[in-house]
Amino acid sequence: MKRTLIRYKTKPDMADKNAELIAGVFEELKAARLKGVRYLSLRLDDNTFVHYVEAESGDSALPNLAAFKTFQGGIRERCIEPPVASGVTIVGNYRMLDEE
Repeated sequence: MKRTLIRYKTKPDMADKNAELIAGVFEELKAARLKGVRYLSLRLDDNTFVHYVEAESGDSALPNLAAFKTFQGGIRERCIEPPVASGVTIVGNYRMLDEE
């Protein structure tokens, strides 16, 4: 399983728009019922966004979604700090993530 954490900070006037675009991704995800993908997005008080993605096959199907492509379009223009992705290892988990 591949786990990725992405972090970036949006411009204050673009944070709500960014959140709306992310909501669109979740709507399409729910409708598509993608198997093997888990996705979490958080917005911090300072307009930093954190995305956590787990993909069983190693490659996430997220980039193939139309809403995700829309979200990705213009992401750098919405940001003060650009997206940085890194692999992540879960050290502890108490009822936050499903355990299989």
